[in-house]
Amino acid sequence: MPNGLRGTIVAVLVLLLVLAAFVAIFIYAGVYNVGADAPHSRFVFSALDELRDRSVTSYARNLAPPADLNSPKRIAAGAGLYDEMCTVCHSGPGLERSELSQGLYPQAPGLARQSDVSLAEQFWIIKHGVKFSAMPAWGKTHSDELIWDMVAFIQTLPKLSPEQYKAAVASAPQEHEEMMKEMTGAHARPEVPHEHSD
Repeated sequence: MPNGLRGTIVAVLVLLLVLAAFVAIFIYAGVYNVGADAPHSRFVFSALDELRDRSVTSYARNLAPPADLNSPKRIAAGAGLYDEMCTVCHSGPGLERSELSQGLYPQAPGLARQSDVSLAEQFWIIKHGVKFSAMPAWGKTHSDELIWDMVAFIQTLPKLSPEQYKAAVASAPQEHEEMMKEMTGAHARPEVPHEHSD
């Protein structure tokens, strides 16, 4: 091996060791403030934002919404689920932001506004949650059918007035627990098609 190449390899290895040592000291010394009231630097926030968006897009790529996503039955069921499970963080038309939502970092998006997140991406986020945020993985406790119901209702949110939102919630067909019982076992359908795994 030529001396010049050997020297370059040694220099790269030394640089990597120095960087690894720096990262280890940074982590173990507890330098970085992880408090939710101390925002990330612009660089860290942008990097995490990009990582999240690209990850969700990748994992949701092969998901297809059910053909009946826009059915009144799905939207009505989704209204009750959304009101019970989502409003504490994401609020809704005419609702005050909760104390919990005001303390979140990053802030949960207001789903009553128009969004460029696709249907498949919304489903994936609701089912799997998002690391390093307060978004839980509802797929641990809810069937795909119920999650698609939530997606169906979320599509209507930007069009609803506060009065229409209240009416939609009031006309939700069943209690949350009853819907979950109905959707378990033989009633639950798999995602269409299956997403790829980690």
